[in-house]
Amino acid sequence: MSERGPRPPASSQALTRTLVLGCGALARELLELVERNGLAGAVDVRCLPAQLHNRPEEIAPAVDAKLAELAAGYDRVFVAYADCGTGGALDTVVARHNAERLPGAHCYAAYAGLAGFAALAEEEPGTFYLTDFLARSFDALVVRGLGLDRHPELLPVYFASYRRVVYLSQHEDPVVLEMARRAAARLGLAFEHRPTGYGELGTAMARLTASPAPTGTTPTGAAA
Repeated sequence: MSERGPRPPASSQALTRTLVLGCGALARELLELVERNGLAGAVDVRCLPAQLHNRPEEIAPAVDAKLAELAAGYDRVFVAYADCGTGGALDTVVARHNAERLPGAHCYAAYAGLAGFAALAEEEPGTFYLTDFLARSFDALVVRGLGLDRHPELLPVYFASYRRVVYLSQHEDPVVLEMARRAAARLGLAFEHRPTGYGELGTAMARLTASPAPTGTTPTGAAA
């Protein structure tokens, strides 16, 4: 992840400095999108630990603390989290720092698109979602993160309401696809693969231009 360099002197020709504060589960994709969109030098990416996925009540305080530390050095702030189980607490933090965030309830919705994710949820509410990162990190974040390595008897308790795993892939990678298949087998669930690419994350990052977000706008994804 890129380190924040000195802020350039203010001038009409100076690039707008943008901070992207993201979930560690999106770090690889965020850095790829900075490169793809030619944003290197204008956008700095910093990420919080991906383990917050398992502690959604800690996301908003962690984002608030990190923005309080960093945001003053930037002209624009984009929070690469959706609501992610914070129950609206993240929107309060985003508004406090005059920032924007990813649309939707989860990063899965950002990848699949809001309409696409809604259709998936309606089709089968008991769906466990994987992304490239979560497929690669399944053992660390799910098996060990939920203590299933130590207490395998908890697996049917945790996943009693689930019927399938849907893997929302960002890249075509047969190795990661096989990891996702093995994860579904480990959980004893049906498996589906839905290639999504970067989805709304890609759209949001492409909009990070040299022009700052208008002051006082409703943060992306927040209720008006």
